[in-house]
Amino acid sequence: MNTVFADDLVHSKALPDLVTKLLTARQDSLVLFQKLAALQQPFAPAASVPRLLQRFRQALVDYLALGLFEVFQALEDQPTDSPYRRAREITRRCYARIARTTQAALAFHDRYDGDLSQAELADLGADLAQLGEQLAERIELEDRIVAAIRKSCDTIAA
Repeated sequence: MNTVFADDLVHSKALPDLVTKLLTARQDSLVLFQKLAALQQPFAPAASVPRLLQRFRQALVDYLALGLFEVFQALEDQPTDSPYRRAREITRRCYARIARTTQAALAFHDRYDGDLSQAELADLGADLAQLGEQLAERIELEDRIVAAIRKSCDTIAA
């Protein structure tokens, strides 16, 4: 029985670290998003745009995967009597909306894959604006989950 408790404790302690990783990945993505959005429009296939776009796309996918496949899965794996049950409930309620933002971000990622011509970059500004709206919604939802996880961590520490 002590072994099961120790395993649960180790797993539970991982959530704060995963949240820190998620917030760092999100910040990295947002910094690159801002740099890309700040470039002079219309976007041209000059050397800086494709390179920055590629870096942003990779950071975006890393951020999306960290949320979905690590933080949310770690919450889902918690036992029903876990101190993280409130965060799990919030995640379950928000999941469909988060999944929609993920699909929008992945569509953006796929649209801007590869070498892009001037014509293919013509809608980048508008697409970044739409993606920005999706990311803002996702961040709002994630912040609810992060707050619940942190509150649980405070309860555990007390």
